[in-house]
Amino acid sequence: MTLLNKPVSSLTPLLPTASIPARLRHTMTTEPQPASLESPTEELSFIRRRPVRIIIYTGLGLFVLLMVIWPMIVHLLDPDFQKHIEQHRVMVGMTKDQVLKSWGGPQTINTTFTKDGIRQEEWIFEDWESSAIVRHRYLYFEEGALIGGWYQGSSERRVHDFPAEKPHPKLQP
Repeated sequence: MTLLNKPVSSLTPLLPTASIPARLRHTMTTEPQPASLESPTEELSFIRRRPVRIIIYTGLGLFVLLMVIWPMIVHLLDPDFQKHIEQHRVMVGMTKDQVLKSWGGPQTINTTFTKDGIRQEEWIFEDWESSAIVRHRYLYFEEGALIGGWYQGSSERRVHDFPAEKPHPKLQP
């Protein structure tokens, strides 16, 4: 004779589960419990502490948010870049005409096409500080919109750039 598909001889005294509180029922299982990640005797490393992680993730989140949102805010405040043009500044997203109004014409324009047929232009501006010192500004356009740029200073060394103990023989003061 079986009761609940178990032989009667193997039945152990059964307690009604309604009399066992719910918080204790899980301790009565015979399955092994996984080890706790945070044991009271072992201290976590600094970087694994919850407040430290919260601060790090909050900082990273704010950084990403500012990197994405700030250019949008600037563009919303000046959608046609008039303030930038008046201040002779350029910004990613400007058209070639807006850059011409802001900085004037470049000394050199290099034009290339990608394998997909996209027109790319490099505009080079020269800023002469003296007859021997020139600085270059580079702007990059793709399909008529500014996508980036950089500034290169002069590679000329001046007298005060040389070490005092070994001055250059031709540049004696």
